[in-house]
Amino acid sequence: MSLKDGLILEFLEEHDLELPAKPLYKNLNRHGHKIGYSTVRQRLTELEAHGLIQRVDDGGYFEVSETGRAWLAGDLEADDLE
Repeated sequence: MSLKDGLILEFLEEHDLELPAKPLYKNLNRHGHKIGYSTVRQRLTELEAHGLIQRVDDGGYFEVSETGRAWLAGDLEADDLE
């Protein structure tokens, strides 16, 4: 897990969003978070691999999963992730 992972998860949850990588990148930067597009893509892949986000309708859109919500709430440790 990296600091950017928490940023992405918190942003998606706080704004209750389902977004693909490019709009997520643009919105993060629009809200003052300095993060590159390639970093967003890379982190989404890692977050999905750990079950913290999930694809919506088998498309390129992502949302925070129940596991991701539990992690944000402090109910899971990094060692508990897939």
